[in-house]
Amino acid sequence: MSGAVLIAPSILAADFARLAEEVRAVDEAGADWIHLDVMDGHFVPNITFGPDLVRAIRPHCAKCFDTHLMIAPTDPYLEAFARAGADRIIVHAEATTHLDRTLQVIAGLGKAAGVALNPATPESAVEHVLDRIDLVLVMTVNPGFGGQKFIPAQLEKIRRLRAMTAGRDIRIEVDGGITAETAPKVVAAGATVLVAGSAVFANPPYGRAIAALRPRVIA
Repeated sequence: MSGAVLIAPSILAADFARLAEEVRAVDEAGADWIHLDVMDGHFVPNITFGPDLVRAIRPHCAKCFDTHLMIAPTDPYLEAFARAGADRIIVHAEATTHLDRTLQVIAGLGKAAGVALNPATPESAVEHVLDRIDLVLVMTVNPGFGGQKFIPAQLEKIRRLRAMTAGRDIRIEVDGGITAETAPKVVAAGATVLVAGSAVFANPPYGRAIAALRPRVIA
């Protein structure tokens, strides 16, 4: 696994009135992946978008669509998001009864699979499915809304995940409260993908906002 830290702007913080333009803009500004936060108003207290929006913006960017499903149930919608253009489908350990089976379905759809962990969920929740994933997403805020403050207690979880996944081709992604101040801390703990919403979209020009994260985390 490359040691490079990837930046994945979350379109949750973008201007939805011109979303395709926003996706193209962060792509051209140097984003590595595009992070799609899908919320259902049930598993988390907010509603964002579904597979039709993913399909609509897919032609505007060739980079990885890192699709984070904060929905329950999860399984009935996996195929729809796969067909819409998701490259990776991330499901919450807390949102599915049979996590191993869900990950097998994602692989069967030809997509990369990841597992997300809420702040109160221990890293042991992914211990027995490591062979089925290429990414673990650590929520560093309670999911549901953008712009929340980073939860420092998650740094130790990231460190434990780094030890648990040593020698495996598994990235550790973090989502929530990522700024130029918190990014170096999560990278030092072991994170290799940073999801940044407000830190990018609320601070144009986007190239400068992404660059403000990248040099500090690589140094």
